[in-house]
Amino acid sequence: MRKETVKTGIKYIGDQFINSLGIMMFLLVWEFAPRYGLVDRQFFPPFSQVLLYLGKLAASGVLFIHIAASLQRIFLGLVLAAIFAVPAGIILGGVFPALSRNLMRLFRLLEQVNALPLSLIFILFFGIGELVKVFIIFWSTIWPILFTTIAGVRHVDPLYINMARSLGANRLEIFSKVILPAAAPAIFTGIRSGATYAFFILIAAESMGAYYGVGRLIRSSTFGAVIVIALLGMSLNYLLHSIENSFLDWKKNLRDNDSVI
Repeated sequence: MRKETVKTGIKYIGDQFINSLGIMMFLLVWEFAPRYGLVDRQFFPPFSQVLLYLGKLAASGVLFIHIAASLQRIFLGLVLAAIFAVPAGIILGGVFPALSRNLMRLFRLLEQVNALPLSLIFILFFGIGELVKVFIIFWSTIWPILFTTIAGVRHVDPLYINMARSLGANRLEIFSKVILPAAAPAIFTGIRSGATYAFFILIAAESMGAYYGVGRLIRSSTFGAVIVIALLGMSLNYLLHSIENSFLDWKKNLRDNDSVI
């Protein structure tokens, strides 16, 4: 038993090393290419120099102020997008499927409208402030959540709904115990996609008069801001995965039962 545990541990460490090999090679190239003059050090500083700068910002506490400001904007934009998109997607996909099909071209067209030109119109009414930055993130994240929610509700197996009706379930029970759990994986996928879009648009949103935010770091350290945004994006994605797994325990149990059978 102990021997098997050791073998499993060694295999896990080996797999993690192989999976991280590409990242380590990239960081080594990043570190030594500027030092040996392969790229201009003024425009492409070594990785260690970028880390040193971020360390100074962290020691002074300024880095955490920037991170907190950015996370607040992303959280507000993403939550507002989910509040609007998830109910709308459930209604359009489940109650009015024909209407959703007719509106899909309009939604796809609106999705292609960049949030930045719209934000200029928004500024005319509300001025430059936090509302504009949250709106940019909201507009960029609402569409993937809406589309995946509609698709998730549409693809619920009618057999499950008919079985629930035959067992005497009312509409509310069918929605809460059949449609919503079945569509939940697609909804979480849309939220995670929306979070990815939020980090893509974050720098542009924070370029509009923001005193604090990771996008503000672009002015002093472009690569430092890129590293922080990448780490925040990975952390948020991991958090959303953990929340999804905690809500969707039934999927794991179903897979375990299938493997036993």
